[in-house]
Amino acid sequence: MKLRLARRAFPDAVVVAVEGELDLFTAPFLRDEIREAIKQDSNRLVLDLGGLSFMDSSGLSVLIEAWRLATGEGGGVSLAAPQAPVARILRTTGLDRRIKVYSDVDSAISGEI
Repeated sequence: MKLRLARRAFPDAVVVAVEGELDLFTAPFLRDEIREAIKQDSNRLVLDLGGLSFMDSSGLSVLIEAWRLATGEGGGVSLAAPQAPVARILRTTGLDRRIKVYSDVDSAISGEI
């Protein structure tokens, strides 16, 4: 598989680490993981993108869906440590203005910039 996911629950948030490539074929796996994480662990989701090397429009759709789901539950989504190619997509699409992007997971959990 081109995508690896790992979930860790913290007192104030749940972190889903995303590693590999997020595309049309792997996006459903992340979508399912996000739904479970929000439902079972916390409505405050941090996506650790430090290991994500590629993301296409399918991945963007998953991020938008995650934001809608979490905010609908009274929580939110933060993105942590995106690599340059992924950060560029977030900037180009303007998604970084909707979903906060942090330099690392700890900052995303605490909400500090």
